[in-house]
Formats: sequence, structure tokens, C-alpha cells
Amino acid sequence: MSTELAESERKTLADREDRAKRRQILNGAREVFLAMGFDAASMGEIARKTGVSKGTLYVYFENKEQLFEAVTHEERAAQFECLFRFNTDDHDIEAALTRLGRGLNKFLCRPGGMSPVRTVISISERMPEIGRQFYETGPMQGIATLRRYLENEVAAGTLAIDDCEVAAAQFIDSCLSMTLKPLLFNAADPPSEERINHVVAIAVRTFLAAYARTGQPASG
Repeated sequence: MSTELAESERKTLADREDRAKRRQILNGAREVFLAMGFDAASMGEIARKTGVSKGTLYVYFENKEQLFEAVTHEERAAQFECLFRFNTDDHDIEAALTRLGRGLNKFLCRPGGMSPVRTVISISERMPEIGRQFYETGPMQGIATLRRYLENEVAAGTLAIDDCEVAAAQFIDSCLSMTLKPLLFNAADPPSEERINHVVAIAVRTFLAAYARTGQPASG
């Protein structure tokens, strides 16, 4: 085995171990933040939960704020990757919006799903950077992706929308207004699948009634 090949294999192994250690830290930190909240959580507690030394923790993350940002960013990225996928060759708008609305509700309204959101809201006034990053990697990115999908449908002649960004944001809000918002304030339990389907169906029908061109009616 050549020296270059051996060095390449060592680097690959080191990179794999580095990713595994980072994953270990993020998993432990997520548990601590969910259980204790941002303010009560400490790097020492996170290190204990993760099973690494505080020194190792600081090798990967400069401070608690950076670690929390990484955890919340991962939550938003998972949401975006799974839910905001659109096939531009498929013009079944009703099906696409229904899938998105149901998926958003199931993801955001799952047990424990509101804890990161409440934590970000509670600290965003004194740490606006965390709030900004949370919004930009989640809600804003979702709106932008849906806007592009709607613009594509406008170009295809299936929709007539003056402002696709506003339409995208309003559709997302209408899917979540009677499900996520009560949950955010602990005013209700997570909605049932039947409730989610009911709310999303109304949101989709309303959207298509407002924006579908002739020949693309809202279904009953």
C-alpha cells in the first residue's frame, strides 16, 4: 500500500469519526435543550448527556449559542428537505398543495415539535441573530420554494397570481392557523390526522378558488 493511499484512508477514517462525534454531540444537545430550555441548559450538562468532555465539546462548538443554532438549523433543514419538493412537470396543484399542507402539519405539530420554536421565540429578543437564522433557514426558505413552484404554474398557465410570495406565505399560514397556533401556546393537544386533513382541504380549496385558471377548478 502506497504512503499516499494510506494517508487518504486515515483521513477518510478521521472524517468519519469526526462526523460521528458531531452527531453524538448534536443528539445529546437536542435532548438537553428540549428538556431544560436554552437558559437552563449548560455546556457541562450537554457534555455529560453527550458523553464527551467539555473540552471536546468546545472543539466542535464555540459556545452554547452556536450549538443551539446548529441544533435548530438541523430541525429546519430536515423540514425543508422532506416537505418542500415539487415536480415541475406535474401540474396537479391540488395534490401538491395537499401533500405540503398535511406534511407541514404532521412535522410541526408532532409531539415535542413546538419546543424548539418556543425556545427560539423566548430568546430571540435578546439574541436576534438566533431568531433570524431560525426564520431564514425554515419559514423563509419554505415560502421562497413554494413561491418558485407557484411562479412555474403561473408560467404554465394553470394559476393566475399577482404576488406569488404573498400567496405562498398565506397558503402556509392558512394550513397551520387552526392547528399549529393553538399548539404553540399550549392551548390544545396535537391535532388528529382527521383535523389536519379537514383544515388543509379548506386551505387548498380556498387557494384554488382564488387563483386557479379556468379548467383548474377546486375539487369538492
